[in-house]
Amino acid sequence: MGYPDTFTGFCVDEPKSWNVFHRSELKPKTFGDHDVDVEVEACSICASDLHTITGGWGEYTGPLCVGHEVVGKAVKVGKHVKNFQVGDRVGVGAQVWACLECDLCKDKNENYCPKLVDTYNAQYEDGSQAHGGFASHIRAHEYFTFKIPDAIETNVAAPLLCAGITTYSPLVRASIGPGKTVGIVGIGGLGHLALQWAVALGAEAYALTHSPSKKDDCKKLGAKDVIITTDKDWSQAWKAKFDFVMNCTDVTDKFDMASYLSLLKPGGEFHMVGIPDKPLPKMSAGIFAGGAPKLTGSHLGNHQEMEALLKLAVEKNVKPWVEVMDISEQNLKIGFEKQQDNAFRYRCTFAGFDRAFSKA
Repeated sequence: MGYPDTFTGFCVDEPKSWNVFHRSELKPKTFGDHDVDVEVEACSICASDLHTITGGWGEYTGPLCVGHEVVGKAVKVGKHVKNFQVGDRVGVGAQVWACLECDLCKDKNENYCPKLVDTYNAQYEDGSQAHGGFASHIRAHEYFTFKIPDAIETNVAAPLLCAGITTYSPLVRASIGPGKTVGIVGIGGLGHLALQWAVALGAEAYALTHSPSKKDDCKKLGAKDVIITTDKDWSQAWKAKFDFVMNCTDVTDKFDMASYLSLLKPGGEFHMVGIPDKPLPKMSAGIFAGGAPKLTGSHLGNHQEMEALLKLAVEKNVKPWVEVMDISEQNLKIGFEKQQDNAFRYRCTFAGFDRAFSKA
């Protein structure tokens, strides 16, 4: 068949063969009056993709097409769509639908809607499946589709759609700005953007990393100083210094949480956007009573925050550091294996979709 009735995607079948990608025909949901179809031009790897296909976040039924940092060209718009035209360059992140009617949605918390539909490995209310961006096309509600500013190059823009909003939203919701001191734990795909956002918002930002080799990178990204968390007694000099600490790693289950929470001023947040496969370590109530830290987390961000993010990215020249690969079965295997080894500095964007899906 082919577009618009079906899409073509690179898929995996099960966790046991998570790095074996193959082409598969995908059946999208019925096109709605508020939908936008995007012909994909770029899609980046997110750690969420890896956690999903390896089964770290649960079992799934294949064929599964992941990818939720998508940039491409709008090729079809629903009759009630107001803000997009065919030909617009647009992006789609990790959410493609919400009811937009419940109290959470009306309160601009549609990213916590109980009926939300993730971009892939998710089901709509009518039983149809949502499919990710390592594909010829993606279909999303207009509210979860965003115009990409001309100043941001396509391959660079892609990671902003998930890694960008995931790290930007909690900072602005915590009122981070001038006069605030922020620590970013884990300078990788999420952390290298979180560090840039904190600086762009006017905060004094510090990088916390177990990799001394990243020290120069952290300085280039705007860190005032770099704290090496493998040094002996590394936290002692930094107790009660931070208003906000964002954890961007997915190995929190291995952390000495008492040390990390001790970094916070009373009432400060240790905020998690990296989600490990395993539970957090056990913590006593005394950890919280002793210094009044808050342990928080978040999921993506709302529509308004994404719009503001894109504007700030242009104004302050916030850019993901990306390595670009042409999309193919073999390159997806290579890319996801490198992602598992934390080998990218700091994001991988797949391009060349026009060639890969020229007959889709």
